[in-house]
Amino acid sequence: MIASLRRYVRFFGITFFARRERKHLLRDAADWFVRRKFLKAAYSPEQKEQALSESISWLQHAQDKMKDSGFGTYYITDGWTSSYPETSGYIIPTLLEYDHAAMRERCVAAAEWLLSIQKPGGGWQSLYVDHQRPEVVFNTGQVLRGLVAVYEETGEKRYLDAAAKACDWLASVQEEDGSWQKYAFMKEKRVYDSYVDHPMLMVWKHTGNEKYREAAVRNLDWIITEKQQANGWFADCDNTVRNNDRPILHTISYTIDGLINSGLMLGETKYVLAGKKAADKLLDIFNRQGWLQGRWDADWNGSEYMICTGCAQISIVWLTLYEVTLEEKYLLAASKMNDLLIFVQQRNYRETADTRGALTGSYPLWGKYEPFGFPNWATKYFADALLAERKMKNLIKGNLQ
Repeated sequence: MIASLRRYVRFFGITFFARRERKHLLRDAADWFVRRKFLKAAYSPEQKEQALSESISWLQHAQDKMKDSGFGTYYITDGWTSSYPETSGYIIPTLLEYDHAAMRERCVAAAEWLLSIQKPGGGWQSLYVDHQRPEVVFNTGQVLRGLVAVYEETGEKRYLDAAAKACDWLASVQEEDGSWQKYAFMKEKRVYDSYVDHPMLMVWKHTGNEKYREAAVRNLDWIITEKQQANGWFADCDNTVRNNDRPILHTISYTIDGLINSGLMLGETKYVLAGKKAADKLLDIFNRQGWLQGRWDADWNGSEYMICTGCAQISIVWLTLYEVTLEEKYLLAASKMNDLLIFVQQRNYRETADTRGALTGSYPLWGKYEPFGFPNWATKYFADALLAERKMKNLIKGNLQ
């Protein structure tokens, strides 16, 4: 408690007395406590396209600031981190989807860097590269997403070979019940590893190696039979031990997304419905109050400030469900959530390139999740949400013509 208090005193002090950065603090304080304009935010398709462009520009800046070809994170209080292997992996598909021709060179460079730091066993480390941590299951799964995307873009088999080596490792360290523990973050079994299952299934599709599909299915079955409550909430879903009874929206959304997209790839409705149950609960709450808290207990009672990453992720989930069901409630909720996030992104004062176009970890920026920071994964999922909304609305427009 004392250490946390000292940290926040330092954060507020640095931010308030830095003339350029003080605007972030004052803007969030005014909007959160007084104006509450984020609840009524609405943007045109053209404005959403501009917000998307600015988010992509910031992701490029987050790569250009690194000494290697990975992607870093910016903190008002501490500046730039080193590159993050996990998030560098899943930023690659975002950039390629936005403009595969223009982004190809930098995405290949990122993939090459990831190949250069792959562990001998096949996995990738946790946290930022300068932390020099051991390999971890979840982080390894996210690097797979980038390698598969670059393999599909280039046809270069060595990217797929590296992904297959990683899947061999993932299958070899899986527990008998289908979970992962020994090489999990904190060495705790967690349900958000469903977000590892989906990229393993991608590699299965390309290689035909049934071992990868079987490992993914074992984990998915463990989640829906052992860890999901009747009301859709998931036990063992947080990326901490202390707050595991109130997981963050970020990891809840990972879990939901992994279940739904794995189910769609496998043609297994039970996984899709398991994810949908939780997504529907969050959609109902969002429609009632206009925003989502950062943490959720077993009765879906929310607490803490918004976690922007999780908000973007659940928007993506709703758009996936819209594509599957064509139920308009998902498109409407996702569009409104994206409006809210654009409000957070569009701060409407002069910023440096280090923050312009990026999303904060929390809103307001002093929230407990990545406080005073602009984590690259928040902006990545924000861009994904805008890309998904654009895709769905273009499909609607095409069907009407």
